[in-house]
Amino acid sequence: MAILFCTDKRQITTLPEIAKILTPIGVKLDAWPVPETQPLKDLLGKPRLTPSEQEEVLSSFLPRFDDLKKTLGYQTQDLIVLDPDLPGLSALEEKFRSCHTHDDDEIRYIVEGEGIFGFVLADGDQVELLVESGDYINVPRGAEHWFRLTPSRRIKAVRYFTSREGWVPLYTGRPLSSAFA
Repeated sequence: MAILFCTDKRQITTLPEIAKILTPIGVKLDAWPVPETQPLKDLLGKPRLTPSEQEEVLSSFLPRFDDLKKTLGYQTQDLIVLDPDLPGLSALEEKFRSCHTHDDDEIRYIVEGEGIFGFVLADGDQVELLVESGDYINVPRGAEHWFRLTPSRRIKAVRYFTSREGWVPLYTGRPLSSAFA
């Protein structure tokens, strides 16, 4: 279940209340339960997955992908698997912890673990959103945001793309609020 953290120390835990804050900047959040089949649970419980295991995980979510292709025009998907022992994880974390935008939507379906998306609101205020297993988030192109891992440093998420070219980060240089830095 997603939790929104505000600079004034409020924590918002209901989707309708979170939506009131994020909808004005175009962010969409939904709850998509992760199927509870034993083979999928076994795969998602592993810290690392082989390419064939990643494909097996993705096949569990094909109906969702088919819906996104029809409704939003997404063409490709992949599975990102981050864990504390991943070589280069710290450099990857640093890359996305700075405020940036993309020329394409950034869509994630969290299937295991957790992470934090931060956003710059229309009034310049900043918030952070904890996303966990079962959370679907669509960050629209042009929305100023950042991403960081929680202390567990573990997440598995299905990523959806219309093209890979639009997903390059465009850094804005905006500093993070001291509440989140």
